Amino acid sequence: MKKVIQSILLYIVSAIGISLTLKADVGVSSFNAMNLSISAWTSIKVGTITFVVNLIFLIGYICLCDKKDFRKFTLMLISMLFFGMVINFFLYTILGTIHIENYLVRVVLFIFGMILAGGTTGIILSLDIIPFPIESFCLRIAELTKRTFSLYRYSIDLFSIIVSITISLLYNLPINIREGTIISFLFLSGIISYTRLKCENYQLRTKKSIKNKTDYKI
Repeated sequence: MKKVIQSILLYIVSAIGISLTLKADVGVSSFNAMNLSISAWTSIKVGTITFVVNLIFLIGYICLCDKKDFRKFTLMLISMLFFGMVINFFLYTILGTIHIENYLVRVVLFIFGMILAGGTTGIILSLDIIPFPIESFCLRIAELTKRTFSLYRYSIDLFSIIVSITISLLYNLPINIREGTIISFLFLSGIISYTRLKCENYQLRTKKSIKNKTDYKI
């Protein structure tokens, strides 16, 4: 239960990080760019779009699973609901009246948001209690097809970029694939991998320390 609560809180922090990258308005990661373009096209809040898209991947993941762990699926659903709600609240309510004109400040804000979102994502993955639907979906397909996880994850990124650009061009909307997308592509995966490794090493050291203390008492 402690890890469940930690994971949900980390989902919320990650959502705040994504909200900051959206507010920076210098381009966002490929997946968020697609959600932002759909949001601009439909006039539905981007957090709501993010929840719906993640829900589609969650449904796909559930269909692909042989063993149905409905407790895990329910936790993933609740986490993604909080995720979308926090994005909406933070982006439209907390940051809605704030206007940042300075480009350098916007870039710094984007980088900070990316580090916040990527770092918490790495910790969530290391806890392995409530994984993200997209990563779970890609991992399951990779297991079934004997292909690499990265192949399907990058395919989703490519699909997201195509959808985002297509919507922007067809409906004369702002292009969301910009410098922030390049920054995310170069550094986001590294941030996630770094924090995941650090967290896993910390958990391993903690387990060894507890085991050594137990052995000493015996």
